[in-house]
Amino acid sequence: MTSSTYYDRTKLFEEMEKQFEGRNEEFFKDLLTHDDNIVRTRAVCILADIAGENAVDPIGKVLKLDNNALVRHEAAFSLGQLGLTSGIDALSDAVRSDPSFFVRHEAAVALGVIGSEDARKTLDGALSDENEEVRESAMVALANLDYIRSVNRNNKFTRMTGG
Repeated sequence: MTSSTYYDRTKLFEEMEKQFEGRNEEFFKDLLTHDDNIVRTRAVCILADIAGENAVDPIGKVLKLDNNALVRHEAAFSLGQLGLTSGIDALSDAVRSDPSFFVRHEAAVALGVIGSEDARKTLDGALSDENEEVRESAMVALANLDYIRSVNRNNKFTRMTGG
């Protein structure tokens, strides 16, 4: 990274902070395709924070299409933090087919955090994943689904312990 890259990124971060304060969803949606994976990672997190349900589709596209595993991982994490069932399809696809175990693991955890029975079949399938971390993440997520079913509630506690 050159010093000019650092300067450009820093200036962009300053602009991102201003746009965050103004809750400019479109600005952050545009940054989801920025050349810099660090910018994309931050844009995913910020968009999730300011856009709620409006963030699910664009972040789901990042999870499916971004070429950087860390950016996809952050997209999975953000969908889990949103806690919306509308994120389940994108997360389930990632658990089943993302080439990075790092992303599959985070998508499984996110499904547990969301806490919906709609994710059970995907998580059951992840118990056979080639990667131990993914299998263990699926076990933790399934334990949360079992607990939610047992107590018949999904609340802050279950979202915090879902994965």
